Amino acid sequence: MIIDLDGSKRYKVGLHIHTTRSDGVVTPEESARIYKEAGFDAIAITDHWVFGEEGEIEGLKIFSGCEYNMGASDTSVDVMHIVGVGMESDPKLTNKASRQSVIDAINQKGGIAILAHPAWSLNSPEEAMALNGFAAVEIYNTVSTVNQSSRPYSGYFVDLLANKNVIIPLVATDDVHYYNGEDDTKSFIYVKAESNSQKDILEAIRNGDFYASQGPQLAVKKEGNKIIADCSECVMIDFLSN
Repeated sequence: MIIDLDGSKRYKVGLHIHTTRSDGVVTPEESARIYKEAGFDAIAITDHWVFGEEGEIEGLKIFSGCEYNMGASDTSVDVMHIVGVGMESDPKLTNKASRQSVIDAINQKGGIAILAHPAWSLNSPEEAMALNGFAAVEIYNTVSTVNQSSRPYSGYFVDLLANKNVIIPLVATDDVHYYNGEDDTKSFIYVKAESNSQKDILEAIRNGDFYASQGPQLAVKKEGNKIIADCSECVMIDFLSN
């Protein structure tokens, strides 16, 4: 937990984590240890098609979660990955489920549905606009720049959505698999919430009380026709607007 620049209490949360329950290289216990030592207040374990229950591991709060990866590994064949976090119980989805039915099942179980790494998946804005019920989209996905991947940043995708007046909150995640120092403990959200409980964090995400980061703290406010941004120490600030 940190006290942010605006004086608010914020929690450091990772929403996309893989372990040996699917294709990650470390156990849930080891993953929890790594993220706790990096100062995270909570993580969601989101193994592929394996529902992870809410709980606590190695003293770290664990949110329920799962990643539903649809389509082949070849991005020319109907690929879309959807992360579900905070479901009250297993939606019991199969890989025959449609995109919309996955989103609906996550929401029906009280969770939030996140569109994962649209740049890596080569998703188009039209694909997202054809669906309803996303709580967030990954603006940055750490593992999508590791090894042979090269599309971690989905700014172009979300800017095209925004240009069509479709605004979806943005999260940064690791989507960690390798735990080699390149894809773990890098990307997260700072959440303004009453506690780091799953209930409070999900409510804050739904309310938009969070921002994505890889470390810098940010405070933004509007005064009349001015947008005022304050930031902790960082290398560079870009402010983009049309």
